[in-house]
Amino acid sequence: MKTHARLTLPLALAIALAGCAGNNATETQVDPATSASSSSVATSAQIANEASSTEKAADEKKPFSLTRDDLTIKQTVSDDADDSHAIIADGTTDSYADLEVTKTGASDGDEADFYGTNAAVFATNGATLDLSGVYVNTAGKHANAVFSYGEGTTLNIANSVIETSDNCSGGIMVTGGGTLNATDLAVHTTGNSSAAIRSDRGGGTQKVSGGSYVTDGTGSPVIYSTADVYVSDATLESTSSQGVVVEGKNSVSLKDVDLTASNTSKNSDKSDWYQAVMIYQSMSGDAAEGEASFTMDGGTLTNKNGDIFFVNNTVASINLTGASITNEDSSGVFLREAAAGWGSEGSNGGHVTLNASKQQIDGDILVDSVSELNCYLKDGSTLTGAVNAANEGSVYVELSGGSTWKLTADSYVSGLTCDAGSIDLNGHTLYVDGKAYTENTSSSGSAIEFTVSSGHGMGEAPDGNGGPGGPGGPGNGEEPPAKPGEN
Repeated sequence: MKTHARLTLPLALAIALAGCAGNNATETQVDPATSASSSSVATSAQIANEASSTEKAADEKKPFSLTRDDLTIKQTVSDDADDSHAIIADGTTDSYADLEVTKTGASDGDEADFYGTNAAVFATNGATLDLSGVYVNTAGKHANAVFSYGEGTTLNIANSVIETSDNCSGGIMVTGGGTLNATDLAVHTTGNSSAAIRSDRGGGTQKVSGGSYVTDGTGSPVIYSTADVYVSDATLESTSSQGVVVEGKNSVSLKDVDLTASNTSKNSDKSDWYQAVMIYQSMSGDAAEGEASFTMDGGTLTNKNGDIFFVNNTVASINLTGASITNEDSSGVFLREAAAGWGSEGSNGGHVTLNASKQQIDGDILVDSVSELNCYLKDGSTLTGAVNAANEGSVYVELSGGSTWKLTADSYVSGLTCDAGSIDLNGHTLYVDGKAYTENTSSSGSAIEFTVSSGHGMGEAPDGNGGPGGPGGPGNGEEPPAKPGEN
């Protein structure tokens, strides 16, 4: 029989308070000690181990599949009150397994997205919460599924299924410095602004190993990072939004991950472009200002619409090693650095260090007049495309370790370092500091020292991290994906 209970610790107090919260259904006590057996729940140490996957050939990798029907559900708990939780661990150490958790009820943006109010499963105040074999389903606005809040709080979840269907309802989420470790999850969100792997004010750390993460809503990338997010051996797919968004001084690191992005919808008018990976600073206060980072080691990235990378209003490093990157949109570019609707006009471009090792890059690189690029091609990397063809931004290119560049249009760089034979002009002209480069000659130049005005990509935000609002400022046409709390 389905029961309606809010699992909190201590349990007796939880049951007494649940009726006061407006939940009139029958309350059933579920003891975490009996709910989780030693054979069915992974320990904190087991789940928290950072993924160090063995190298796998692409044809050996089987699609991950896990549904509710694959789980052994022994107990059910639900919560239908606003601003409430089905399970809460507050400063305790607890484990649950073989459990179905359902959540309805709504909350407002800031309380839910900064502090975890209305999350179905919530760990806080230095708690350690282990979950295994659970099914979590939410159908309320601002009803995040699994949430770790605060420094010293660790939530570990393995072999579980998560589904959310309303807006502003992420799959797994950290804020305030919390930690969340996920192993072999199937996560699917369908609402708007509902990233599968989500963070907000104060950030934290998320380590994800294996599993499948799918988003369908507008403004719902698979990953929205105002935290440090590490993902290995997983499948990520967005059907409407960017695949990955990094905001401010935060990071996403992918290892042997298959990412497919189909960004076809917009929830604001801040820029004109679609992309698979967006790196920016909204200036909302949700993320500290400073260098953002995106790293991809192995795996695949398939883009269905627009550009591969877009960087705006921040300093960023993009680090690629042996990833298979395909753009199925022939009109899209590999990297676009450009002003958009975030930051202050005249100082809100992208300032990117692109490090490519054993990497094939196909597509143009666009750098507008308020943007800068240092591009390092190493260890046999190849670039086929034009760089700064409009001659607007400042660009330095360095080729080493047998790396090569084949031009597809005239290109303009401020500085160039290469060996003789590294560059195939392919009938075009490469201008280096205004002078035509002579094919089959070596060159030596200097990297650009980025200079960015305070408040537009460097320094610290007044309150460190966090803020509602999401994309802010004037602009000209696209949404910042899945800003937590946006509706």
